[in-house]
Amino acid sequence: MAQQTEQVDLRAEKRKVLGKQVKQLRQQGWVPAVMYGRGFDSLPLQFETRRLRQVLAQVGGSQLVSIKIKRIKQPEMALVRDVQRDPVKGTLLHVDFYRVEMTERLTAEVPLEMVGKSPVVEQSEGILLHGISVIEVECLPGDLVDVIEVDLADLVEIDQALYVRDMAIPASVKVLTDPDEMIARVVLVKEEEEEEEEVEEEEVLEAEEVEVITEARAKETTDEE
Repeated sequence: MAQQTEQVDLRAEKRKVLGKQVKQLRQQGWVPAVMYGRGFDSLPLQFETRRLRQVLAQVGGSQLVSIKIKRIKQPEMALVRDVQRDPVKGTLLHVDFYRVEMTERLTAEVPLEMVGKSPVVEQSEGILLHGISVIEVECLPGDLVDVIEVDLADLVEIDQALYVRDMAIPASVKVLTDPDEMIARVVLVKEEEEEEEEVEEEEVLEAEEVEVITEARAKETTDEE
């Protein structure tokens, strides 16, 4: 289980421009944002676009960010909760930060990172099927991790799988995701092909059923006329 990387710092200013006028902020090189949290009044902020883009490229939703707000002595610790981008240009439009208290437990989604290689897959005897890619956890902010590593080298047999319950998680972190959720599984190459064929056959049957029902309804309509 990977620990948090070195602290990420980000500077911000309180934002006075609200509503549709934030378009002017973006033109001036700022990104409008808001910080909110439990027992904390929402605070409109603005961040320098270039620096914010750099930070968002290196942190996920489970990494703490230290936000130093101009004219406020103590920095606030927060998590990135939502990032809005222009659907065409991809430019930053707005960012939500969730302020945390270091002494209060929180819930967050932590991504799973596949490491190592399954010897069965390496020998071309099997194919790796992927399940969930994130798990939800509850812990103190200081115990939060960037990623949880999943060692595929543990998959040494066909039809063997790794589940959430197999992950080595510290006692300080409570996993909220169903322990029976599958993360990865190795199946025979032939079995994988058969599963794909079954799916294709089901799709064909469903299409035929729809066609039959459509024809029957059309006939009923004609008879009624």
